[in-house]
Amino acid sequence: MTTETSQPDARTATLELPDVDLVHDVRGPLPTADGRPPLLMIGQPMCADGFEALAREFTDRTVVTYDPRGLGRSSTRRDGRQDQNPQDQAADLHALVEHLGAGPVDVFASSGGAVAALEWAATHPEDLATVVAHEPPSLWALPDAEAATQAFERVTSTYAERGFGAGMAEFIGMSGWQGEFTQEFLAQPPADLAQFGLPPEDDGSRDDPLLSDRSATVTSSRPDLDALRSSSASIVIGVGEETGDAVTARAARGVATEIGLPLVVFPSHHGGFASAEGPWPGKSVEFGARLREVLDGAL
Repeated sequence: MTTETSQPDARTATLELPDVDLVHDVRGPLPTADGRPPLLMIGQPMCADGFEALAREFTDRTVVTYDPRGLGRSSTRRDGRQDQNPQDQAADLHALVEHLGAGPVDVFASSGGAVAALEWAATHPEDLATVVAHEPPSLWALPDAEAATQAFERVTSTYAERGFGAGMAEFIGMSGWQGEFTQEFLAQPPADLAQFGLPPEDDGSRDDPLLSDRSATVTSSRPDLDALRSSSASIVIGVGEETGDAVTARAARGVATEIGLPLVVFPSHHGGFASAEGPWPGKSVEFGARLREVLDGAL
């Protein structure tokens, strides 16, 4: 069952699957007016609203965004779970494309969304034309995978013990660390909340999708590499030019090398597709231009 509402520049609808209600937005006609594939933009734990600036760079294309299961407007779950499982997300995306009658589609996927997109390409390649997986946090692809996992576990344990501010401070320190995770990094004292302007108070909540252990299924997920190597979809790995040797950039390079996929450098940082006026300023115009080149086969 689908329910639908209208926004000024998008049609918002809810796809009711057996165990989740998926809220999604469609900008432009389906079928597309020019015959080009629709462009899906997906993230995790980011929802559709994180792609507003990037979507504005593609007003000539039909753009679809959605909130992943359990997040944002898709918070109605009937599966009795709280984790963010890339396999479930890939199945959701397959169901969404089938429902829209939109396949094969182009996909821009960010962070945990890139992990889900790689799983999708391995399991349902017929849904996909081109997939751009930007900085998947795939810890398995790192030479220091064990230490990286310990660094991530330090984030989740700090959040579980002390709440949002302390957990986010650890996450910022971990995600911004340049180079491999060493014993020196793991032996550091707790991060200083004041340094990042984070609240010291603990509000008691422990359900943050980024900081809680429910995100461990994303960082540990390893797709079928042989299936990706033989996938009919065109798959490109993206990395931000400003991300340097932080964990998501190193993971992106590792995934590209392990599977034998092309690596494309994008403007800005891990969230470089965001607006320059936002809280984490990106370069959405330049980022959109590079993404267009990739999707048009110019790179």
